[in-house]
Amino acid sequence: MLDPQLLRKDLSSVVSALARRGVEFDTARFEALEARRKAVQVETENLQARRNAVSKLIGQMKSRGEDASSEMQESQAIPGKLKELEHELSGIQAELHDWLMTIPNLPHTSVPTGASSDDNVEVRRWLPGQADANGDPAPLAFEPLDHVTLGERFGLDFESARKLAGSRFMMLRGHVARLHRAMAQYMLDLQTETHGYTECYTPYIVNSSTLYGTGQLPKFKDDMFWVTKGGHDHAVDEDGNPVEHEDLYLISTSEITLAGSMRDTITPLGDLPIKLTAHTPCFRSEAGSGGRDVRGMIRQHQFDKVELVQIAHPDDSYAALDEMVGHAEAVLQQLKVPYRVMLLCGGDMGFGAAKTYDIEVWLPAQNTWREISSVSNCEAFQARRLQARYRPEKGKPEYLHTLNGSGLAVGRALVAVLENYQQADGSIVVPEVLRSYMGGLERL
Repeated sequence: MLDPQLLRKDLSSVVSALARRGVEFDTARFEALEARRKAVQVETENLQARRNAVSKLIGQMKSRGEDASSEMQESQAIPGKLKELEHELSGIQAELHDWLMTIPNLPHTSVPTGASSDDNVEVRRWLPGQADANGDPAPLAFEPLDHVTLGERFGLDFESARKLAGSRFMMLRGHVARLHRAMAQYMLDLQTETHGYTECYTPYIVNSSTLYGTGQLPKFKDDMFWVTKGGHDHAVDEDGNPVEHEDLYLISTSEITLAGSMRDTITPLGDLPIKLTAHTPCFRSEAGSGGRDVRGMIRQHQFDKVELVQIAHPDDSYAALDEMVGHAEAVLQQLKVPYRVMLLCGGDMGFGAAKTYDIEVWLPAQNTWREISSVSNCEAFQARRLQARYRPEKGKPEYLHTLNGSGLAVGRALVAVLENYQQADGSIVVPEVLRSYMGGLERL
């Protein structure tokens, strides 16, 4: 959530920054709300001052034996008027709050201007082998198969998943299921043992207030899977009193639960940074997606991901961002899969991000780069919604900076390994770093 004080002090800079994301801020609406808020506050302050003055006057008049009935009548009417003003002010503040909850974060000054992925900027690329004339990985010595054709030979089963749940789900069996599990275990071990993250096990279902805090609601409600709890309309607490129902959702990423765990907290300065990771399934309806990604594992309604979250001091968050990108890159370097790092332009960033790097892997069958990780600094945007703060050495608590990134999406990493490690005879070489997780198996 944007800082209301920044809007009041420097509205023009906010408008300019949002324009770099392709967002037009309704300045007339904001100024009208602000004018109403100020008018109500001034009227409230004046009425409170009048209440004090009348109260004092009544005391003076009574001490002189004068008739104070009209003043007393006025005094008795003031609390009702103040209550009306309080109600009006609450309505204005609620309208402003609900509106600001739909406005994305401001891009960092280093974020390039642009409208789409075509305007993203390549930062670097890493190739374990030879490059072609364009700087892309050299083509395989044979016609590559895509991950669907390869995977189905070793236990990738879309038909059974379709019977169970519908399209854009998958079922894994045998070696390919074990390879999927091996990747998740390897990623967790790398991030915890080498990079210092604390492993977490989190709920897969969260309440709506958590999602408002992390930024998925209200804007992305239709991209979430909602959970219907049987009998919730008749739920009671231990004393038999009715319990108010709060909507529940399946998580679309464990960023929600890891960052959300900081909600309504004040962290001691000495505990920063906090580094958390979790391996969870993720659920996304992604109703607007289509095209080539409907086939295969690239864009599924359910997929696994190892998520990285850092909770940082504001002065350190951009160093933490660079560090986290390196932590995600390390996975691909050890897997020896070609990738490149892209700095996203303003128009291509996620809702809560101030700056984002995407990591894209090379897929030989598609002859292109595909995103496998997105690492973002949300600055105080998410923390303000979550009321996640730290206590400095002096002064009042201040908002933390939150960062999140994939370390990595397990299914997409599996796609990258299947396609990059395929052999002319149709077999798949198991990356060396995964073999200990596969019982020593070297080839599928």
